[in-house]
Amino acid sequence: MKHIRNFCIIAHIDHGKSTLADRLIQACGAVTQREFRDQMLDAMDIERERGITIKSNTISLNYRGRDDQDYLLNLIDTPGHVDFSHEVRRSLMACEGALIVVDASQGVEAQTVANLYLALDSDLEMLPVINKIDLPGADVDRVREEIEADLGLDPFEALPVSAKSGEGIDDLLAGIVDHLPSPQGDPDAPLKALIFDAHFDSYRGVILQCRVMAGTLKTRDAIHFMHSNRDHAVEELGYNQLKLTPRDQLCAGEVGYIIAGIKSVQDIEIGDTITCVERPAEEPIPGYQEARQVVFSSIYPMNSDQYKDLTKALDKLAINDAALTYEKDSSAALGFGFRCGFLGLLHLDVVQDRLQREFDIGLVISAPSVKYKITLRDGTTLDVDNPSNWPDPTTVESATEPYIRASILTPEEYVGPVMELCREHRSESQTMTYLSARRVEVISEMPLGEVLFDFYGKLKTITRGYGSFDYAPIEYRTTDVVKVDILVNKEPVDTLSYLVHRDKARPRALHYCEQLAEAIPRHQFKIPIQGVIGGTVIARSTIQPYRKDVTAKLYGGDVTRKNKLLDKQKKGKAKMKQFGQVNIPQKAFVSVLVADRSQ
Repeated sequence: MKHIRNFCIIAHIDHGKSTLADRLIQACGAVTQREFRDQMLDAMDIERERGITIKSNTISLNYRGRDDQDYLLNLIDTPGHVDFSHEVRRSLMACEGALIVVDASQGVEAQTVANLYLALDSDLEMLPVINKIDLPGADVDRVREEIEADLGLDPFEALPVSAKSGEGIDDLLAGIVDHLPSPQGDPDAPLKALIFDAHFDSYRGVILQCRVMAGTLKTRDAIHFMHSNRDHAVEELGYNQLKLTPRDQLCAGEVGYIIAGIKSVQDIEIGDTITCVERPAEEPIPGYQEARQVVFSSIYPMNSDQYKDLTKALDKLAINDAALTYEKDSSAALGFGFRCGFLGLLHLDVVQDRLQREFDIGLVISAPSVKYKITLRDGTTLDVDNPSNWPDPTTVESATEPYIRASILTPEEYVGPVMELCREHRSESQTMTYLSARRVEVISEMPLGEVLFDFYGKLKTITRGYGSFDYAPIEYRTTDVVKVDILVNKEPVDTLSYLVHRDKARPRALHYCEQLAEAIPRHQFKIPIQGVIGGTVIARSTIQPYRKDVTAKLYGGDVTRKNKLLDKQKKGKAKMKQFGQVNIPQKAFVSVLVADRSQ
């Protein structure tokens, strides 16, 4: 056990975690030059295209140390984006140490600090790594100062490396062995194993990623899941070494996979504790934290015939993504679908992309919203995240919405525009702290709903890409939230209803009306499109009708003949407007909702 090192790589987004993992894999000889490709641990196409890590991945590496001893290095690559901090938290529970990577040109950023606190909560030993020392703008001395000032770590322990060129990788491997602790645990004690990840294989069922905390697990052992209270038999276990490498057993301190003939995704849950049926542990592993969904949206299949396919797809995604929640939902316009909970907008975007790519399902996504807490006049309280569940405004006593403490790191010259951006998004308090001569941290308390649509994109624009953003939920505060309905030909379209602060209601309603007016084809009658709060119209667009030239066949004659035909047409259009149905194409919903999310 003393020759095992379980560690993860944590950092801000784009600081080089996945590239560093690639170099460690190469240096340990786990892959040949011919087999090598960039982002070895990023298995999904969407990860490669976007250049981000979405899922934590693990690999076991064999390393011959400078003391001529063989070591087993269990490496877990983690996401850097705030939306996937739940993945980071789960991975940390399976480790004793962490490499905290800092970009040599960018320095310490928001998510670096956030991940540091996650690692400290898990009581991990940390080894700072300064990456990208080959860049022209690299300033290792400045970054060492930031590591000491912002992270509270020893700057002289920080190892300078270049994951791109491979410089310093040998020293880093030696540092992992020397500075990070070996795992603890009694191999003879009753079995305790933590499930920190899982994925579904079409041929083999659910494949579990586990860390054995105590005891020994062998093939054909009968195992018990302590949370879900289910029993299974181990069919295969072993190490993850780019491919599954079977072994006879997994002992305390080791990280590996388990296949136990689990065919249904409902049979397991991430964070569960595995023990043996014959000699069970007294209590499960403590400290596992459930994910908190903060963004909610409805998902409908583009084709109603694909509803069953969407159900199966969400079931399979949920096993691989423990933070995704969903329940049945329906819409008069779009049929049956699901109301889903996400950790953030990027999480929503990734789930949508995976459903379309991996399961070939066309989707319509409703506008995202947050969860509001409502107090009614009779004293009852409600949690509302879906506009269709919003109570009658006359019965509402008060409403509260979630607030966040946003941490924005920016170069000094962009402080003014950043603070103005926060004020535009209803920031209630702002403080500034100089982290260095040119780097400033802006702390702002603001509603979560205000950052759902356009905040992060605008921040990147005004700071020219140098601003970083992180947030933490703090509390619910009183708000003046209203439900806005969109009427097409005086009929409400339930899918397009949304909840918003009263001050932001009209601009967004006007945007909806204009988008629909462009997307809905013209009819034989005039179509009004309105945004309303209760019975008050706050925005309107009009689709003008087609007009047939009913006088085309007239050749001269009295003008009364022409007027008679025009009057007849006018009456017909009035009747058609009263009884006619407006056909709203699917692409109209898509155009409105996509445009809304990019605002």
